[in-house]
Amino acid sequence: MTERTAQTVEGYVVDEGHSSHRHKAHQAWRHAETIKRLSDRLIGIGPFGIGLDGVLAWVPGVGLAYGLGAGGVLLYHAMQAGASGATLARMAAYLAADNLSDTVPVLGWAVDTLFPGHLMAAKALQKDIESRHGLPDEIDAKTRKKRKVKQGRR
Repeated sequence: MTERTAQTVEGYVVDEGHSSHRHKAHQAWRHAETIKRLSDRLIGIGPFGIGLDGVLAWVPGVGLAYGLGAGGVLLYHAMQAGASGATLARMAAYLAADNLSDTVPVLGWAVDTLFPGHLMAAKALQKDIESRHGLPDEIDAKTRKKRKVKQGRR
């Protein structure tokens, strides 16, 4: 059974159907990509990276505020995309581990700098979306990056 939604626009009922769910899911996929890059991969060296979450972890209170905010946005988009309960629980666990480490001065901040909680939560959401809706159209499945559009001659 597919879930259908309807919206009223100037007195007309517009059936959004399955394509609207796919669109919302792909929007969530893109938001997750942005958050994981900003939080944990602004600077990448091989499999390791650091982002705003790691840098701000060393500023008392600010790192925790950023971590909670970015995590909240990820969970919001996961709910908008209709992510499974298992995916939401996995995301919450990654984000809780990441943010709890922020509460311990120095050692906790070092752990937060190295633990890519937002990246792991974003990847869990993206995997959930891909299994139900596929990748967004502009993402190349082989490189997992935006495709470059070739422009023709005029």
